[in-house]
Parts: sequence; structure tokens; C-alpha cells
Amino acid sequence: MRILNKLKLGFLVAVLSITLLPTQLLLAGEEQRAPPEARSSGTLGPAVLRAISAIQEMMQPEDEEDEPDMAGAKEALDELYERRYERMNDFEKSTTLSFYTNYYLNTENYPEAINIFEQLLTIETLRIDQRVRTLRSLGQLHASEENWQESINYYQQWRDISETEDEIVYRGLSYAHYQLEQFEEAKPFWIARMELMLADGEALERDDYTYLNGLYFTLEDFESALELTKTMIVLFDHKTDWQNLSAIYSGLENDDRGVQALNLYYLRGLMDDDARFINLAQSLAGMDLPYTGSKILAEAMDKEIVVQDEENLTRLTQMHLMASEYENALQPAVAAAEADETGNGFDTLGYIHYVLHDYEAAVEAFLAALDKGDLNDRGDTLMFLARAQLELRDFDAAVATAEEAARIGTVAEDERATRSARDFIRAIEGRRTFYTTIAGRKADAIDFYQPYPPLQ
Repeated sequence: MRILNKLKLGFLVAVLSITLLPTQLLLAGEEQRAPPEARSSGTLGPAVLRAISAIQEMMQPEDEEDEPDMAGAKEALDELYERRYERMNDFEKSTTLSFYTNYYLNTENYPEAINIFEQLLTIETLRIDQRVRTLRSLGQLHASEENWQESINYYQQWRDISETEDEIVYRGLSYAHYQLEQFEEAKPFWIARMELMLADGEALERDDYTYLNGLYFTLEDFESALELTKTMIVLFDHKTDWQNLSAIYSGLENDDRGVQALNLYYLRGLMDDDARFINLAQSLAGMDLPYTGSKILAEAMDKEIVVQDEENLTRLTQMHLMASEYENALQPAVAAAEADETGNGFDTLGYIHYVLHDYEAAVEAFLAALDKGDLNDRGDTLMFLARAQLELRDFDAAVATAEEAARIGTVAEDERATRSARDFIRAIEGRRTFYTTIAGRKADAIDFYQPYPPLQ
């Protein structure tokens, strides 16, 4: 995304316009009716002076309540130009053209203003100060018309003859190179502009730093972006800079510092978007801090920053499981299971109930998972169902469930799954025999230890 698509020109008229000639200006020696000056003269002839004075009055009336007559001024300028321009001395030409530039800038006709400024440069005896102003003006005006290379050319010509540097020129050169996607060339001009402003005692705004940081990001110069971002945090303490700090560490492949920066951003109470909450929570879980991650994600859901949909509820459930917080996992797991179009949500819910030794609820959840279908591993769900049924001593159901798991393994040519299911069937039968034996011995003991009849 371009930082600047078009330079703002609200300041152009004030910056580019020359001061209009005072109406009381008199031609030196006019009373003696001297002969016309040479063409390189620095004064105005009587006819040109009268015309210019009238034009100035139309463009800038002495009475502030009078409206400028820009149309009349343009008509008078055209008449003056057509009648006398070829016979004017250089000072008269530059004065006339300068009034044209004022007119076109005031009417925001920048293409015509460009033409006039370029015509000014053809005057060989144009004063150096006016030539310098004209070159800078052309740099700005070409930028306003998105003629980026022309803007660069005129700014460079300005630097070739100017005895000083100018922050406007530095800024224009950087912007123009940026628009041409010459990011490396744009960078030193912006840095020079910032240094010049600081040397002149001018304050830099955050946008000045942001533009440079954007160049660093574009050039993938993350080391420079890191140092600049730290400076911006100290100077402005802006939330975006805290966000960028984490992104820069990621760009430097320093994931741990990136997560730390994002966590600091969260701890400062600046985090308010779902993507960063989720990113932080998952990152912490991936760093063996699932409990902290689950707390952050749960907080975001409570604040309604992160939506409680199936995906996010599943994330929260998994983080609780990773932290062995099975009781806390139960509520989001129920909501996730109900929202899940597949049976996987109920499969997870069944596992949680199983770990919590609520085998009846586990059986119910596993059956719901099988009923919904589209499971990631139907055989695994069947095996957990069989284990829950075994805990409830529902041996027949457990055997039938394990046999179905074995058939799935055989069809899938998964020998390990088939062998595991058959081994479990043997375990079920062993457990059945054990409980049958225990039950028989208990019955025998009851018969043996018959209580004596009560005494009369």
C-alpha cells in the first residue's frame, strides 16, 4: 500500500507564489521620459508597469471587502503577453510570467503553472534566487501531477545550484522515489530531512518516523526497523509501535522475543483485536505455557473480542487439555461439540468425561460422535467408547464396540489398530472373568457367613 499517492498541495500557493508588486511602484526616471531600457534591464517600462499594476489590483484589491477579479486579471495578462512579451526586457518577462504563476496557482491549474515556471527558466538573466524558487516549485508541481521522475529532476537541479538544503526538497525527493518504487533511493533523503529538521531545532512528528519505518519494512531491513521502533516507543508510546515490535522480531526469526513483545503489548492493556489475542494465546501454548494461553483466550471471549465459534472454542478446549485443566475444558468443549458439524467435538468431549471418570457421560458423548460421523479417526473413537463401557462393566457392549474397531482396522489395512483392538477384546474378557470370579466368591462368602437367628 502506498504511503502517499498524491502530495497535498494546500500549501502550494503560499510557498510558490511570488509577492505581488506594490501598486505604488514607480519607474526610475519616468519623469524625464527616458528612452526604453535595454532588454536585460531590471526595471519595468511605463506601459508594462501600468498593465501590471492594474492586474495586481484585480488579483489583490486594496479594499479587503472587494472580491478579486481573477477572470479580468487573466484577460489583461493575456493581452499584455500577446502585445508586448516579445519586446519585453528580461525583468519584464519574469514579472509577467510570475503573475501568470500566481494566477494559475490560485485557480489550481497546476499543468499551466508548470508550463509558465518552465518558461521562466528559459530567461537567461533570471536572478539566481528566482531560479532556485522556480526549480523547487517545479519539483512540487510535477509531484502534484504525479510526474515523479520530472519532480526528481527539478529537485536535483535545485540542489545543484542551491547553497543550502531544504526539508521540502528532501521530502519531495523521498516521496517521488517511493512512488517509483525506488525505496532504497527514497531512504537517505528522508533520513537527511529528519536530521536537517533536528539540527534546525524543529520537532519531528510520529508520522516522520512512521514513513521511515515503512521504508525499512518494505526493504526488509528489520534490524534498522527494530532500533527505530524502540525509539518511537520511547518517544510516543503508541500502540501501533508496540504491535510492530512483535512483527519485527518475527521478521528477524526471533519468535521468543516476538511473543514476549506481544505479551507486553497485552499486559499494557493495548490489545483489542481478535487476531492478536488468538496469536498470543496459541504462541504461549506452543511455548509450553498453555495455562497462560487459555486464560488470555478466555478473557478475550468474555470481553467479546474473540467470537465464541467452533474453531475458537476448540482452541480454548485444547489449551485447557494441554494444561491438564480438564474441569475448565468441559464447558468450552460442550459448546464446541454442539457447534461442530462433525463428530470430532463430541469425541473430544467424551475424552474429557473419560479422564474425569464420568464414564456414563463419556459413553453418551462417544455415541453422539459416532452418530454425527465424519470423524478424524473412527476406530480411535470406538476404542475409547469400549474403554468407557468396560469401566461401566458393560462387557458385551465393550466387546461389540472393540470388534467394530478391529474390523475398521482390517479394512484400512492398519495392522496395528487391528491388533490393538483384538488385544483389548482379550482384556475385556479377562476383566469379565475377574469380575465374575469376584462376584462368585462374594456370593459364596455371603452364603457361608449366614447370620445367626435373632435371640428370643
